[in-house]
Amino acid sequence: MKLFIYLFSMMLIFLNHGVFGVGPDEVSVMEGDSVTLHTGVQTNQQEDIKWYFNSVRVAQISGDFSFICTDVQCNKGTERFRDRLKLDHQTGSLTIMNIRTEDSGQYKLKIMRSSSDSEKIFNIAVIGVSASGRDEVNKQEGESVTLDSGVIRTLIDVITWYFYYNRIAEITGDPNKTCTDVQCNEGAERFRDRLKLDHQTGSLTITDIRTEDSGEYKLQMMIINSSFSITRGKRLGVSVNELCPSPPVSVSLIVLISAGPLLTVAGFGIFWICRKHRKTDQEVQICENENFCCSVSSSVIL
Repeated sequence: MKLFIYLFSMMLIFLNHGVFGVGPDEVSVMEGDSVTLHTGVQTNQQEDIKWYFNSVRVAQISGDFSFICTDVQCNKGTERFRDRLKLDHQTGSLTIMNIRTEDSGQYKLKIMRSSSDSEKIFNIAVIGVSASGRDEVNKQEGESVTLDSGVIRTLIDVITWYFYYNRIAEITGDPNKTCTDVQCNEGAERFRDRLKLDHQTGSLTITDIRTEDSGEYKLQMMIINSSFSITRGKRLGVSVNELCPSPPVSVSLIVLISAGPLLTVAGFGIFWICRKHRKTDQEVQICENENFCCSVSSSVIL
């Protein structure tokens, strides 16, 4: 179901690819994505850029940078996007981070110049996804594991894999920029010669996996359009179980087996001594109090 929702959202995005300048841009994203709405301009001293969400001003930047605001700074008491809006000071483009279903709606861009004003509209639909945390993968040491991107790479411009915070693989439209492990980070050799990228899907395969490869892997996908760009993240937890070698025959067991006949003989000898010494009540009492002779003989016989 998750895959269906994802593919459906990707279809909506690319069906509307190229409608820039014709009408409102229809942007379909998934909950948790980050989306950047592009202005298509470079700010200068003559421009004032304002962003509105359903007619409420949520961001503004003046050409001379004398006034810059986002969300609650623009409208006191408005906290819908608190700490989730970012303005590019060079272009005025607006980024909405960790987008939510309630962020769906119309976003209007107004560019005001001394000569003329222009407007641009983005209709954003946010598709909710199950809050299932992260995918978990369990493997035995020495096996291979494939971390699935869940997409067809031709729809994605950049796919990057991270192990914790270290970039370990990346694939783009430029073959010269494709890298794995030590190629992505000089000096990083954890996965040397054990990583393989699928150029069709961007999925990552780790061969001969080791216990130290356990941890969190993060997939970051970027969809770049002339009007907007989307950054999508996915987390996968990998647990690698150590292979247990065949347990060797215990030395103590060998000794016990080897000494078995001697212990049996000794046990019978001790038992005979106990029996022999039961001639007087005092001797019997001593034997019973110590419980040594009889306990040894009983354990050996049993």
